[in-house]
Amino acid sequence: MGFHRMEPVLRSVHRCAGGSYGCGPRPDASRVTVQDTPRSPARGWLRGREWERITRGVYAAAPSRTQFEELAAWQLVLPRTAAFSHLTAARLRGWWLPATIAHPVFAAMLNANPRPRRPGLQVCRHTQPFPMNLVNGLRITTAAETILAAARDLGVLDLVILGDSALRLRHCTLTDLEITARQRRRGAPLLRQVIPLLDARSESAWESIMRVLHQAAEIPVTPQQEIFDEEGRFIARADLRIDGTRRIHEYDGARHREADVHEVDLERDRALLGEHWERHGFTSKHLRRDGAAIIADADRLLVRAWDPRRLAAWQGLLDHSLLGRAVRARAYRNWRRAIAESGQMRQENGRNLCGT
Repeated sequence: MGFHRMEPVLRSVHRCAGGSYGCGPRPDASRVTVQDTPRSPARGWLRGREWERITRGVYAAAPSRTQFEELAAWQLVLPRTAAFSHLTAARLRGWWLPATIAHPVFAAMLNANPRPRRPGLQVCRHTQPFPMNLVNGLRITTAAETILAAARDLGVLDLVILGDSALRLRHCTLTDLEITARQRRRGAPLLRQVIPLLDARSESAWESIMRVLHQAAEIPVTPQQEIFDEEGRFIARADLRIDGTRRIHEYDGARHREADVHEVDLERDRALLGEHWERHGFTSKHLRRDGAAIIADADRLLVRAWDPRRLAAWQGLLDHSLLGRAVRARAYRNWRRAIAESGQMRQENGRNLCGT
């Protein structure tokens, strides 16, 4: 089970180019662009191999159809005051997504509007108008509203992944999230709990998870610590540095075993060792299954006694995320009608974000 990112509509996702550690500046939300206008969907009863039925009476181009084009078709059955939300909006924005799970198309709409009952569509009703953005004709809830919608069904760890990605891409600010979390709405209490855990400096979903593991276990860390040699020359930027020590913890995805990346990594490791830095690399499997060993090793480094409550805090976050059974079961219960009526499990086939 891994994390993935679907091909986004918004071309604002910051990715490290070339080497592993030389990331450029973060994107400016004012310069966010979108894909070209999709081929228009159509209503009615169409025949021919060039069309595929999306829902009753709505068709979209069949060959090489993008998810943006498919959602443009879904929008035809929604009122003009409705917008896509939750994981659907998160995917459209190009955010890191929590662990793969079958889910319907999520939309938000007002109580005053007639509710479209369609297989594969999950609607959340609102008593008051909600904020939205118009992206090339496609209505999606604002970033903060999207995360609040997801908080109805997901866990703390899942929301940290969404929130870190939104902050990194500058789709919202902590202030935006704090204002949204003040509302007396379902999901708001959980969002208030998540906000202190967020950090825009994270560079991947699994890096966010690794940071939260340290936070839950009360291991003091500094994200994206820049390291220099004695002459002031830059050596590396570490995912996490354990404060007060020369130990760094980093997430190593599958791409770090590619020949060219691996060669750069080895040179970097030698430079760190030469300056007396100790690097520990972890995979997604280590983070999911070896929390106790990671915490115990940090306890020895910090010369402190083992406290089982630290492990329990981390395990609780892990179990109550989409990586655990409880939240996945709850999500399926909440979405079961839309998923069952659609006759298919909407498993995403996107690239694995973290290389796991």
